[in-house]
Amino acid sequence: MIGKVNDNFFTKAILPETGALNQEVIVGPRMGVDAAILKIGDRFMAVAEDPIFPGPTTSPEDFGWITVHIGASDVAVTGIKPRFMTYSLLIPPETSEEYISRLVRSISASARELGIAIVGGHTGFYGAVTVPTIGGITVWGMGREYITPAGARVGDAVLITKGAAIEAAALLGSELGGSLREAGVAEELIERAAGRIREITVVEDAILAAACGGVHAMHDATEGGLARGLWEVAQASGVGLRIRRPAVILPEDIKAVCSHFQLNPFEVISEGTLVLTVHPERAEVVLNAYQRAGLAAAVIGEVVPREEGCRWVEANGSVEELLPPPVDRFWEVFFGALAQA
Repeated sequence: MIGKVNDNFFTKAILPETGALNQEVIVGPRMGVDAAILKIGDRFMAVAEDPIFPGPTTSPEDFGWITVHIGASDVAVTGIKPRFMTYSLLIPPETSEEYISRLVRSISASARELGIAIVGGHTGFYGAVTVPTIGGITVWGMGREYITPAGARVGDAVLITKGAAIEAAALLGSELGGSLREAGVAEELIERAAGRIREITVVEDAILAAACGGVHAMHDATEGGLARGLWEVAQASGVGLRIRRPAVILPEDIKAVCSHFQLNPFEVISEGTLVLTVHPERAEVVLNAYQRAGLAAAVIGEVVPREEGCRWVEANGSVEELLPPPVDRFWEVFFGALAQA
């Protein structure tokens, strides 16, 4: 198995093992929640941790940018601005100092752009490491209030930003462009998909939405894609969803890439797609804020009572149960195609 551990193992073997109880932990480890919330004095701290590794052709500049934005995104979805970070850089012994310097400069520049101070970390060469790897980036910030994926309310509008399968399309377009070209996919579509590498972030999306008010839940659609992201919000909040599948943003380049690799674009990794539920009277305000910022966004459904379940609604009015995929097929396709390239 590649990717996150399955839900059953996570619930059985990991969730019970969280060390000492502490009343300052307001939101601790739970399914579908990527940042902890701690009560520190009269403020709340959001803190998150992530590992990151590059694709075979990822430049150190893109790797550094992705590192910061993936870590910062998990904090931003709480509505709290990411302010501080540490990271551990684990590198193979043969890695050149030039590569390391370029990567570290990119991490620093990307953090500076977001107003994040790097306050510590670790860098070292290790024989067990085969590619430069961020063993963990920890990001945190402080705020007077917070948002979690568990806050969705019946009647809320469900919005997404950018579209489905953002990260999957970006990585496949970047690393497997040759396969797409051989299949006759238009060069312009391949380049557009590869260019989405800098869309693997929801920092701006989340901070803009939180400033509008009326946002009750936010979640980044990572592994398992949009379907899992939506399902996790519903499960965490104890609600149901009615999602109009034709309303989901699905750009032409993403359709082409997913079609070639026989991937369901609603069920593959989509870091960069923000799922949020918003009071219906504030949904237009949020959409207008995104439009001014040049971010694509759409209302794709609404939150309903739990007993109505989670449903996809098709263009012809037919209804299908919305379930998370048992596995994210992106990983097997991605690594399988790389091995044959």
